[in-house]
This record gives sequence, structure tokens and C-alpha cells, in this order.
Amino acid sequence: MDEKDGQFYAAHLFVCCNRRADGHPRGSCAASGSEALRDYMKTRAKAMGLKWVRVNIAGCLDRCELGPCMVIYPEGVWYKIETEADVDRVLETHIRDGGRVAELMLPAS
Repeated sequence: MDEKDGQFYAAHLFVCCNRRADGHPRGSCAASGSEALRDYMKTRAKAMGLKWVRVNIAGCLDRCELGPCMVIYPEGVWYKIETEADVDRVLETHIRDGGRVAELMLPAS
């Protein structure tokens, strides 16, 4: 994903950083470490020289039970990211190489 195709960014990576009260039955991505993963993703994307990519904080993406999660637009591909290694795989395989990390992808619904 090197080119913008006339857009300001070629991809937006939204990482859910919603935080619910401790003990909430649905849990929350932030309580599962998504804030640190988002920070790592932003730093790693820059270090990899991934241009035309924007890493964003998102409020609740409504997939709390599956989190920590993220979605990449414009494709609308959803991933569960639990570790820095997961983040690296998404950045390398999806963003840099244009593929998919099937085992981290969340179901469409």
C-alpha cells in the first residue's frame, strides 16, 4: 500500500480503545491492552516507513467480546490483536504486502 490513489491516506487503522467499568459483562478492549497496542502500532508503522497510513484511536467498535480489535478502512477488514507480534503481522502482511492475516481476522458478523 504505497500509493494514495488520490486520497490523503490509503488506509485508516482504527484500534478500539474503549474502556468500560471493571467487571462489565462485555469487557472492553482498553482493559485488554488495546491502548498500548495502538501506541505500538503507531510507532511501528512510522518505523517501517508506511506512508499514507493513519493509525487512529476508536471508541467502541461494538465487538467487545472479541477484542482487543481493530478495523482497517477502506477495505473494512477486522482483526483481533492481542500482542505486538499480532500488530507486526497486520502491518507487514496487510498494510505493507497487501495480503491478509487470516488467523487474526474477525468474522464479518
